[in-house]
This record gives sequence, C-alpha cells and structure tokens, in this order.
Amino acid sequence: MEILRHIVVLVHLVGFAILFGAWVVELATRRYQLTRLMNGGLAIAGVAGLILAAPWSFADEPNYVKIGVKLVILIVIGALLGIGAGRQRKSGSAPRAIFWLVGILTLANAAIAVIWR
Repeated sequence: MEILRHIVVLVHLVGFAILFGAWVVELATRRYQLTRLMNGGLAIAGVAGLILAAPWSFADEPNYVKIGVKLVILIVIGALLGIGAGRQRKSGSAPRAIFWLVGILTLANAAIAVIWR
C-alpha cells in the first residue's frame, strides 16, 4: 500500500511540475499567456491530491486543515485559469495580475505541502 501511495505522490508532483513549469516557460519567454498545459497540470495535481487526502492507514490521521487550505488554493488557481483564459480569448493576452497570481499561488501551494507538517 505504501508503494501505491508513493506513486500517487509522484503523480501529484508531476502535475505540479507541469503547471509550474508551463508558467515559468511563459514567464521566461515574456508571453504571459495561460496555456492548456497549465490546465492539464492543475487537473493532474488536483486529482492526485484528492486521492492523497484519503486516509491511507488507520495509524495516520490526515491534517484536514492543511488539506482544506490546499484545496481552496487549488480551486482559486482553477478559477484564475478559467477567468484568465476567457479574457485571453477576448483581448489576445491574459491580464498580468491573473498570470502572476497563478504562479504565486502554485508556488504557495507547493510551499504549504513541504513546510506545513
């Protein structure tokens, strides 16, 4: 069971890497666009995160406050990607504030996962 949990953690990290990596690429090229790859990374990280939120053993009690905070941030990132994509279709570029918030919140979500025990 522990090996399966580690595989889900890996998939969760890959989802984060896809989301944050796509954001960094857009930042580095100075396009400031929200891409479908970001949506895919968010979906992968979200689904794997929800699977990780399930109690994997009776010995470990999940930290429900941490899970809730991370879920709220995930939902906000998803909303920002949706709103930004809609504005991007209309005007040709995503609002800079939304673009930056996606990156900052993604990094904050990873920091919460690592720092908050």
